[in-house]
Amino acid sequence: MRHAFPECRFFAPFASHLTRASVSTPSTPAIAILGTGSNAPARVLTNDELSRRVDTSDEWIFTRTGIRERRIADAGDSVASLATAAARFALADAGLEPSDIDLLIVATCTPDLPMPSTACLVQTALGMRERAACLDLNAACTGFVYALDHAWALLSTGRYRHALVIGAEKISSLVDWSDRTTCVLFGDGAGAVVLGPARAASPARILDAQLGAIPGTADLLGVPGGGSSPATSDARRHIAMRGKEVFKFAVRGMEEVTRDLLARNGLSGADVALVVPHQANLRIIHALAQYLELPYERILVNVDRYGNTSAASIPLALDEARRSGRLKSGDLVLFVAFGAGLTYGGALVRW
Repeated sequence: MRHAFPECRFFAPFASHLTRASVSTPSTPAIAILGTGSNAPARVLTNDELSRRVDTSDEWIFTRTGIRERRIADAGDSVASLATAAARFALADAGLEPSDIDLLIVATCTPDLPMPSTACLVQTALGMRERAACLDLNAACTGFVYALDHAWALLSTGRYRHALVIGAEKISSLVDWSDRTTCVLFGDGAGAVVLGPARAASPARILDAQLGAIPGTADLLGVPGGGSSPATSDARRHIAMRGKEVFKFAVRGMEEVTRDLLARNGLSGADVALVVPHQANLRIIHALAQYLELPYERILVNVDRYGNTSAASIPLALDEARRSGRLKSGDLVLFVAFGAGLTYGGALVRW
């Protein structure tokens, strides 16, 4: 299914950055996704409710973003609590206990505290053992793909056996609710996966991954305040975005990293059974399908119900796909994302 969208012109420096020579994938032990889990706040914020706060409407929001509603954390929800609930579901799905985990990575750009890491809070909440490496990772909306690749690499050394990788965000804490260009986009939630040695009964093996970040684009999307720099410490702690520029880089970044991954693994778009993209907005997802010439039916979309949950969006959508029966044994699944930085990344999994 093709979709008509304005052509995105490719930027030459960006093209040369992405279309580098393929990198040989090292020989590593087979690491697989053993379980998935997700969690979202109970509160649903609809477009109609938003239209009573700012000058907007359900039609305006949906035609530009594909979003109908999003989940918003309440005072009792923290990033750690959202992450912990998703982790419990993933551990149960994998048939493992918290004590089995020796590596915990939480991908988030909205940590509960500057320090300690949210991962250490989750470790305590789950009752994990002391000898477990716990860290946060911030690659914004690409965070889960970054964390997945890092965990895969560490497990492949043999120094760790089971990893818990969580994408969790409370993006509503960074939203300026008077700015209709950004407040309509974001939601809160968490998703998690358990990684470990591949089992015959659950052969969701990670095949390859590729990460990157585009120099000179850090000012296109981010939070210009709240940090330690004197230049930003007094600035407003809200998301700021230059939407048109982000759209162009996002679509091309996800397209090129996908082509790179497929090419170096001797695959084509026709081999991909399901794409689980970062759920930023529907126009970006449509454009990605167009440029990759993939049937839209092969792309998982739940942005209409959750909005952009940043690092949580891919694991949340993956868990939904798995539990709904959308994934079949032998399916080639692609995760692909972009985020502030601008970061980008993709991963291939043989289900």
